Amino acid sequence: MGRSGFCRVAERRRRAAAARRAGCAAERVAARYLRAQGAEVLLCNFRCRCGELDIVARCGEELAVIEVRSRASRAFGGAAASVDGRKRTRLLRAASRLLQVRPQWAQWRVRFDVVTIEAPETARPRIEWIKHAFMSDADGAGRI
Repeated sequence: MGRSGFCRVAERRRRAAAARRAGCAAERVAARYLRAQGAEVLLCNFRCRCGELDIVARCGEELAVIEVRSRASRAFGGAAASVDGRKRTRLLRAASRLLQVRPQWAQWRVRFDVVTIEAPETARPRIEWIKHAFMSDADGAGRI
């Protein structure tokens, strides 16, 4: 690999690290927002082979699995548009695994939410909480 190849690899790594930092910042902002809205944040960044869950919170008698998305602007459909079918499938599988690991949480109805954050690094980010963003089955029962 020539010198320019190393530069490209270094640039990709630098961008990936910056994206991870921005994602962590957005998740912290989202967790604070959810708590302020009355949600009990139970878990952040649950990882398994199936995928990752950004935030798991109890909202009344429901267990909310929350995907956090951040964007600098609404260009290209904004943050919510980036939760596609593949991502939803990974979220469903990871949530199923979570309930195997934490069976005490299976008593609550499961729902899938999305929190979008525009400009999370600013003093006043724009936050939107989309409750029941998608369902886990055809009848809309929200069960896994």
